[in-house]
Amino acid sequence: MFTGIVETVAEVVAIEPRGESVRLVVAAPGIADEVRLGDSIAVSGTCLTVVARGGGRLAFDVIRESLSRSALGRLGPGGRVNLERALRADGRLDGHIVQGHVDEAGRVRELRRAGDDVRLFVATSEAFAAGLIEKGSVAVDGVALTVVGAERSGFDVALIPHTLAVTTLGELAPGRLVNLEADVLGKYVRRYLERVGAAREAAGGGA
Repeated sequence: MFTGIVETVAEVVAIEPRGESVRLVVAAPGIADEVRLGDSIAVSGTCLTVVARGGGRLAFDVIRESLSRSALGRLGPGGRVNLERALRADGRLDGHIVQGHVDEAGRVRELRRAGDDVRLFVATSEAFAAGLIEKGSVAVDGVALTVVGAERSGFDVALIPHTLAVTTLGELAPGRLVNLEADVLGKYVRRYLERVGAAREAAGGGA
């Protein structure tokens, strides 16, 4: 489990095709020495397992499911990714609960600047947008954010200067794909209500 509070930004060193998966290697000198093989790390919001480490670098194997559902397949050498290690049991939950299970890749629609702040508008599928609410939580490339506005085909969030400075969100431009994860608590509530509604319909629609 993660919190959506990015620890460091790492540079992609290599993308090595391995059948239907790829080996992703990043330079992360800030945390690499503290990471062990088998640790879980959110890479721009995608939970991956460390399979090799050394020389300030970390390597991950990215399977086809992750490549198809996220924007990781668009990465190349020189690209930058947000990194967050899994939450310690005695750690503070400063963001919100993030699983690192990307729901889909959204597309940046607009970056609207207002002084030092930026309003980020992201286009999504209707299915994803239906799970969002104003003032609810969403993770964008692994960054925990609060939904400002939610509509049928997307949402918008406000980015403060600190977030822009210490994550890759400061590098976004219209048309860029971003990894999205909706609030897991909201997912369970929605699924539960869908099942209750289906059960009532099957029973004849009684209240």
